[in-house]
Amino acid sequence: MQVDENDFFRQATLHICSSLNIEKAMQRCLLFIETHMPVSWMSLYIYEDDTGTISNLATVSRRGSVPPLPSIALPKAAIAQIEDEFAKWQDVKIVSSPEHDAVSHAVYEQTGKADISLLVMRLVIENKRLGALTVIAEQKDCYHKAHAELIGLLRKPFDIAVSNAIRYMEMVKYKDMLDAENRALNRELFHRSTDDIMGADTGLKGVMEMVRQVAPLNSPAMLLGETGVGKEVIANVIHYSSPRQNGPFIKVNCGAIPETLFDSELFGHEKGAFTGAASLKRGYFERAHGGSLFLDEIGELPLQAQVRLLRVLQNKEINRVGGTRPIPVDVRIITATHQNLETMIKTRQFREDLWFRLNIFPITIPPLRHRKEDIPTLFHHFLQKKAKDLRIHTLPPVHAADIQRLQAYQWPGNVRELENLVERTLIRSQGRQANATLNIETLGGVDGPYADQPADQPIAPASLSLNQAMAEHIKQVLNMTQGKIYGPGGAAELLEINPNTLRSRMKKLDIPFGRTAP
Repeated sequence: MQVDENDFFRQATLHICSSLNIEKAMQRCLLFIETHMPVSWMSLYIYEDDTGTISNLATVSRRGSVPPLPSIALPKAAIAQIEDEFAKWQDVKIVSSPEHDAVSHAVYEQTGKADISLLVMRLVIENKRLGALTVIAEQKDCYHKAHAELIGLLRKPFDIAVSNAIRYMEMVKYKDMLDAENRALNRELFHRSTDDIMGADTGLKGVMEMVRQVAPLNSPAMLLGETGVGKEVIANVIHYSSPRQNGPFIKVNCGAIPETLFDSELFGHEKGAFTGAASLKRGYFERAHGGSLFLDEIGELPLQAQVRLLRVLQNKEINRVGGTRPIPVDVRIITATHQNLETMIKTRQFREDLWFRLNIFPITIPPLRHRKEDIPTLFHHFLQKKAKDLRIHTLPPVHAADIQRLQAYQWPGNVRELENLVERTLIRSQGRQANATLNIETLGGVDGPYADQPADQPIAPASLSLNQAMAEHIKQVLNMTQGKIYGPGGAAELLEINPNTLRSRMKKLDIPFGRTAP
């Protein structure tokens, strides 16, 4: 029967291009080719010049894909034959007796089939030798010149299909490598973040217990505390201890974004949404999809952005600036602030409904002056870290009296101030005699960091817990107000918390009420 070559080429090419999965495409092509010639299975082989091996890219039969055959290291005679066949690659080779063909004999041995015939078409694209397409029938001497000519029509489609398949496999391999590196990096970041929590078993023990409670959940977490106490470090631990640890962790400083760009930065914009929007931009929420979004200094959000943030938290979807369709997002929100948001709510600087959405699980990080037992550990940690950064190989000795004086200081800049102090100390110590004692006293300004502290100020006991520190601080403030809690000059106003919240904490900490309170 006469075959319309144009129709054969068109139909076969459609089947070859019908799927990105090379095995599915080959199987569909095989079922079509079977209507024009005998065929039991088809194989694609990749030839590797440098090793002299052929690898089975894909093998299919009438019933579907077949597990790839192992790679074959060819003997010298087979390599020489392949080189010759690539030199005249335009021809489709008919192999009626594979046991007598140096290359086909390897396939013959792998399949274990005794009576087979093969059509072998070498594949070349842009002068690069790719491998071969092998059409196999479980019959002897069943292929003729007309069959070879029909298969030869499909050279270009198979060239392109194999080239794309190779590139796709490389892309998948690199993606797997990247995923593995990303997982390893996430594990390293997790260990680094937890290793950086100096005082996790002492001054920050209560904080870390709360972190362990909230980390496995999707609930929003709010980190409260003064500037420099390490809110970002705690946010790192929450993310990398959560089921989202392999997802993105996007950090946003709300105080560093101009008010006019808030919507664009947080929610993205469409191309042409406004002057200067030359291309589509994905905002922080889209980039954090499947992971966590850390909104530092949340109190700096303008009211308009607060409204849109509240809508995102309620509907779990965003609208880009200039966009018309909502985009679903799956993001865990972690916020941080050093401001008193309850006071800002009263002055209408922060929305109360947004506060209730974000303040589900607040974690208050105590200032460094309330966990002075951690200061020696923090000091030596920063000493080693900064010495490594500054390439100082021999650390100068430190007197115990200096550590005690560090513990006596109030540290208004908290952990960040201590870190800066250590760095300045090491910079100024360079060039001094070997084994010279580290001079800390002269580095906190003209008169040193302890100038405004009484010489007999007591040092906090090393065993002081977070609750004990909080109780002592509340008692000190109550002493100052002579036990007054509510109203102007009361303890609640000085502590910048709601009077009812203060009473609840006093009850929890067994602090007595009334004007005679200690």
